[in-house]
Amino acid sequence: MQYEAVIGLEIHAQLLTETKLFCGCLTKFGNPPNSNVCPICLGHPGVLPVLNKKAVEFTIRMGIATNCTINKHSVFARKNYFYPDLPKGYQISQYEFPLCSNGYLEIDVNNQKRKIRINRIHLEEDAGKSIHEQGNFTLLDYNRCGVPLIEIVTAPDLRSPEEAGEFLSEIRQIVKYLEICDGNMEEGSLRCDANVSIREIGSSTLGTKTEVKNMNSIKNVMDALRYEIERQIDILDSGKQVVQQTLLWNAEKQIVEPMRTKEESHDYRYFPEPDLPHIEIDNVWLDKIKKELPELPSKRKERMKQQYNLPEYDVEILTSEKEFANYFEETAKFSNDYKSISNWFMTEILKILNEQKISIKDFPIRPQQLAELIELINNKTISGKIAKEVFNEMLIEPQSPSKIIEKKNLVQISDEKAIEEIIQKVIEANQKQVQQYLEGKEKVFAHFVGQVMKETKGKANPAIVNKILKEKLEKLRG
Repeated sequence: MQYEAVIGLEIHAQLLTETKLFCGCLTKFGNPPNSNVCPICLGHPGVLPVLNKKAVEFTIRMGIATNCTINKHSVFARKNYFYPDLPKGYQISQYEFPLCSNGYLEIDVNNQKRKIRINRIHLEEDAGKSIHEQGNFTLLDYNRCGVPLIEIVTAPDLRSPEEAGEFLSEIRQIVKYLEICDGNMEEGSLRCDANVSIREIGSSTLGTKTEVKNMNSIKNVMDALRYEIERQIDILDSGKQVVQQTLLWNAEKQIVEPMRTKEESHDYRYFPEPDLPHIEIDNVWLDKIKKELPELPSKRKERMKQQYNLPEYDVEILTSEKEFANYFEETAKFSNDYKSISNWFMTEILKILNEQKISIKDFPIRPQQLAELIELINNKTISGKIAKEVFNEMLIEPQSPSKIIEKKNLVQISDEKAIEEIIQKVIEANQKQVQQYLEGKEKVFAHFVGQVMKETKGKANPAIVNKILKEKLEKLRG
């Protein structure tokens, strides 16, 4: 029997507000355990929550970016369940009336565009963190309690792990462009749970679904889905039934492990949060948020492709991070050799960022300096080889490339008479290779070029060297 996968994602993104959703505690990651807490986020009796307006704005930004309807009226609800890292015994979330609904996002997999529906984006508070690595007991860090989250819930429209990976990648890129979440999956500020079932190809009936959790990278999401799809196929092919349950992905063993039987929404006993008023969005505020929205990745990609006449591959890399695109466009203000800027970025700059594990914000060479270096190559002041030497010097001591060239006397030699004299000297010193060339072994030409460059310490203009050298050797043929 042939099957197809039916996948829906629930993506949680921690919002980059300075303070928590319902209190004034800081949201900063990495502070000492239980240092960012107060009676409100610890759920002490008698305390009252106060809503963070910035978190509502960030949620609306995401809704607009994903083509959602922004609901003018929305309601917070209590989601009741017991877990040690949830001190109140309930989570303040949204249920029947979320902030955003009925959106979509287009993805491109194998050159095929797919529209993936987004059922809802709602705002909620995060739970704390349980730490199970301290022997036979569990430690609790409540710093994360009350940190604002948005949950993005898709329709079951995804049909493969590759589509799920691409969708998650697009969401990650959007939240980073909007500057509402840092997208760091390893630190847990972006998390993804996947609901997956399989059905016979051609059937419209949904199979029994499982939910897979504990995936802290896009690769892990795709690996977990591949494993779970194959597991469900094996179960059905053996005549058994898939059990609806929540599973944890064990990345080390590359398997899923049962966590608990899956709850239904009625198990949470949702009811409207009595301590918070309903949210009412007026048109003036909504219009202001729309006007202040930055250029989104898909639009920036198309614009940059047209404006700078760059290949699709280049634009994909340059727009993959907002800061990459910013760096490129800032450099393009000082040089119109856009393809060279792109080449330097994708080869030399990305190499340094990866090796040193730094962000483009920490890269020492400024856009104007890179543009100046490219212009110095184009006007024949230096060769490409010397440019790399200058680039490496700029990494150590960020300054104008012109100053480095002057200080180290790296200006390219383009004086034809001076180059001709050096070539004549090289020819006289390499008579064996001259004879080989005259006998038809033209590959030896590279030997002469190398010797000239050695004599000039790499400063001779390569085009002039090739031209004069060719003329002189051909003249010796008679």
